[in-house]
Amino acid sequence: MSDTAVGQALPTDSYSTYNATSFMIKQLIARINTATLVQVKSVTNSGGVSPVGSVDVLPLVNQVDGAGNPTEHVTVYGLPYVRIQGGTNAVIIDPKVGDIGVAVFASRDISTVKNAKKQSNPGSYRRFSMADGLYVGGVLNGAPTNYVQFDNNGNINIVSTGKLTFSSTNATLDASGNLTVQGDVVATGGISLVHHVHTGVQGGTSTTGPATG
Repeated sequence: MSDTAVGQALPTDSYSTYNATSFMIKQLIARINTATLVQVKSVTNSGGVSPVGSVDVLPLVNQVDGAGNPTEHVTVYGLPYVRIQGGTNAVIIDPKVGDIGVAVFASRDISTVKNAKKQSNPGSYRRFSMADGLYVGGVLNGAPTNYVQFDNNGNINIVSTGKLTFSSTNATLDASGNLTVQGDVVATGGISLVHHVHTGVQGGTSTTGPATG
């Protein structure tokens, strides 16, 4: 690869004022960042219950000069990432290093809003800069091993390679299969684990032994 950069102008760009003006306009448009594919290089969060964090990303589409010589991008730091959240309700799936995803870029400097988390003036006069990016989620990644799947047959499959815990004010199911509920539990076949009777048992003052399998 040559150390000398080759410009983007073609010989025809100098043939007329119109061609020269058109070339300048296209060069200015080329400076506008809209959206691109990036790879996550660092993440502030690691799946814990915490506010939404940010990622450092590497844009994956290289810049090229007129001869096709590439210039790689450098890491862009501190892009907020998107979480599915409404109020205090959220699905927590933080990005991981190595993920490939889409970054979009704001038309104005969003740094002041990122810090204040409220309506603010732009932090500078920059426009369409990669520094004002947002990471909106993964694409081009492999098959998951932990997932919630909604298949075409109407089934919902929850698959985990680790501990699966349901916790609420009403029920808890731990990894050992212990289920604790405040209400009634009904086994398959409509038999209540609380309100059921045994047939063929005579009354008396003695109690039975513990249930067995």
